[in-house]
Formats: sequence, C-alpha cells, structure tokens
Amino acid sequence: MKPLLYVLLALSAVLFPSMAFASETAHQSIDLTSHWIGYTAIAIFVLAYTLVILEEQLHLRKSKPVLLAAGLIWILIAAYYSANGMPHAAEVAIRHNFLEYAELFFFLLVAMTYINAMLERDVFNALRDWLVQKGFSYKALFWITGILAFFISPIADNLTTALIMCAVVLAVGKDEPKFVAMSCVNIVVGANAGGAFSPFGDITTLMVWQKGIVQFSEFFHLFLPAVVNFVIPAFIMQFFLPSGKPNSSDKPTTLIKKGGLTIVGLFILTIITAVCFHNFLHLPPVFGMMLGLAYLKFFGYYIRKSGHGEIDKSDLPTSHEIEDDFDIFDKIAKAEWDTLFFFYGVILAVGGLGFMGYLGMVSEFMYGELGATNANILVGILSAIVDNIPVMFAVLTMNPEMNHTQWLLVTLTAGVGGSLLSVGSAAGVALMGQARGYYTFFSHLKWTPVIALGYAASIYVHLLIN
Repeated sequence: MKPLLYVLLALSAVLFPSMAFASETAHQSIDLTSHWIGYTAIAIFVLAYTLVILEEQLHLRKSKPVLLAAGLIWILIAAYYSANGMPHAAEVAIRHNFLEYAELFFFLLVAMTYINAMLERDVFNALRDWLVQKGFSYKALFWITGILAFFISPIADNLTTALIMCAVVLAVGKDEPKFVAMSCVNIVVGANAGGAFSPFGDITTLMVWQKGIVQFSEFFHLFLPAVVNFVIPAFIMQFFLPSGKPNSSDKPTTLIKKGGLTIVGLFILTIITAVCFHNFLHLPPVFGMMLGLAYLKFFGYYIRKSGHGEIDKSDLPTSHEIEDDFDIFDKIAKAEWDTLFFFYGVILAVGGLGFMGYLGMVSEFMYGELGATNANILVGILSAIVDNIPVMFAVLTMNPEMNHTQWLLVTLTAGVGGSLLSVGSAAGVALMGQARGYYTFFSHLKWTPVIALGYAASIYVHLLIN
C-alpha cells in the first residue's frame, strides 16, 4: 500500500500544485491600481459592461462580453505575477473565485430546473388563465398581479415571477397599452421588493446567504421594509390607471398536467432541505439543493412510467408501454444558460479587479469617507445603473466592517434599488423584451420619482425597526 500512497501523493503534487502553495500565496497580492495592467483591466471591464447594457440594441447576449473580459483580466494578472516570481498566486486566487461561482451555479441550476418543470406542467399557465377568466377590473388586476409578484418572487425568483405576471397582464390588457405599461412597472417593483426578503428571491440575497453573513430567518426582518417599497408607488400609481375592465375571454382554462402540484411541493421541500443543510448540518445550501434535484429526478421517472392517463390503454397491444414525455434533462437544458455564464464572467472579472486592489480602494472611499449608511444607500442607486449582481459581489468581496443592521440594509438596497430604472434589474430587462412596445425604458422612467419615494421610505422603515 505504501508505494501506491507515494504515487498518489506525487500525482496530487503534479495535478494540484496550488495545494502545496496555497498557504504561502493566499495572502500575496500586489497593488496594481496605478499600474498600466490595472488601467487596462478597468478599460476591459467598462467596455464589456457597456456591451451588456446595450444588449437589447445590439442583440448580443450579455454573457459573451463578460466571459471575454474575465479571461483577459486573469491573463493580465497571471502574466504579471509569473513575471514577478509568484506563478501560483493568481491560480490560488482564481480558484477561490471559481468555487464561489460553482456554488452559485449549481444552486441556480436546480432552481431553474424546478421552475422549467412547473412551466412544462402548466402550473403557471393555469394560474394565468384563471385570472383572465375572473373578469377583474384593471385596478384589481393591477393590484393582484403586483401582490402575486411580491409573494411568488421569494420562492420562484424575481425574474421568473415577473415573466409569469407579465404574461397575465398581456393576456388581459393587450387592448389598453397604458394599463400594460403601468402594470409592468408595478410587477418589476413588486418582484424586486418580494425578492429582497428571501435568500431565493434574488441572486444578491442568495450570495449574502451563502456567505453566511445573514442567516435564513434574518431575511424576514426585511419584510416590512419590502412591503413599504412596493405599496407606496403602487398606491400612487393606481389613481392613474384606466377605468373599466378588459373583455372576458372564452378560451378554456389550462389544466395543470399530472404531477404539477406535486412538483410545487417538491420544490418547497427542496428549499427546506437547503435551509436545513445550512442551519443544522453547517453545509453549503447548494448541497441541499442538489439533493432536492434527486427528488425531482425520481418523480420524473415516476411520471414517465405512469403515463399520461389520457389514453385508453385497452386499445393498444398489451406489450406497448405508454410513457409521459416528461424529461428532466430537457428541463435542465432549458435553464437560462446565458444568465449562468453571465454570472461566471461577472464574478471572475470583479474578483480579478478585487485581486488587483480596486475593491479595497473603493471600499475605503465609500465606507470610510461616506459612512456605512450613505454607502449602502449608494449601492442601491448604483444597482439601478449597473446590474446589482456585480455591485453586491463587489461589496461582499470588499467585506467592509459593518454591523448587522447595515448588512441587512445593503441586502435591501441592492435588491430594490434596481427598480428605479427598467434596466436596473433582470426583471425589468426581461419585461422590456416580453412587453415590447408597451413597456419601455421611458414608460418606467416616468414613474421613477414615486419608486424613489418607496425606496427612501423602505430604508427609513428598516432603520426604524431593525
């Protein structure tokens, strides 16, 4: 056994040299903020993010420029460190960033797979058709879709929730453009606000939870501030809605396919599993989510074997087996891969800039000069201009000295600040594509003052009660 052990140790040293150097290189970093390499990296990142902002105009997927930027930035870092006799320092640093991404990737992949499974089982279509056939007024639909967005997004994430509610609005209000535009604004605000008080509601809250900075139950301290953030603009906007109600639809209500409600239950069970892994076993939540994927896989097998239940098997040969077309790997394949790769590019690119020293410099100015409260309010405003994911990842990487109230504040502001502009959140960007011609940058900008009022009030309520 000993010769075999020696061979394995030798192989590990060759294949994983960073393990041998981790202790001595983990803290070795050179300030490149005033070096031409640092300036080049900043220019690459700004150019890449400009292309991300112009995604709708250029029809260029947002993952492409950030993937390229991440690769180029780390090439610059690795080349510089190798030239200065520290060839493994960059390797250790990039492995740390990649591990953070891997946890986020698999967590989101499981969540997206469940959502796609529910979509395929017509769970959300049935909800949409039920609302359409009830004959609600425009004002009632405005509130119903907004409230549903607020309460569904903590579980199904703000992007998916916004798309579902927008489908409802388009189905019932396509003859009233003003109603569609205002409802889309309300849905974006509601989905972002609802996502702020749950680890599963937004990528930023998920990152904060996985870092262990805010515990699962502590997110619910943000419930009242989130309610205020949603209700104030919605209350003001309702007075400008068109009167009357949409024409009722004769279209039959979509029925939920076999197993649809069970999948909803399994998704809730998966979330509970992830929480238990984190709180009781002290394991990363992503491992609980992967266990939850096994629940769905086994149930998918049962659905396929049990058949549609709509075909009379007596008309078929006894040897013929009827199978449902439910395929779990098809649901995985339909995940938002562009979004997942976008997160990779953002995390690696921002991580590279942090390794160069830029995040420390920004942290010193924002949290040292401006103070934690002002800095965290600014984070929310920045997240309306630049996507909240890189902003929050930068804050987590800087890890400024803050008390718990301030960490909750930045979690809130990063989540709801994106509502100030249509391009400030994934929900807003998605709805501009889904409700093209109805919901635009300027139709949202018209209501930015009342959204800002809700933003300010939610911060005040948080500081008052927390």
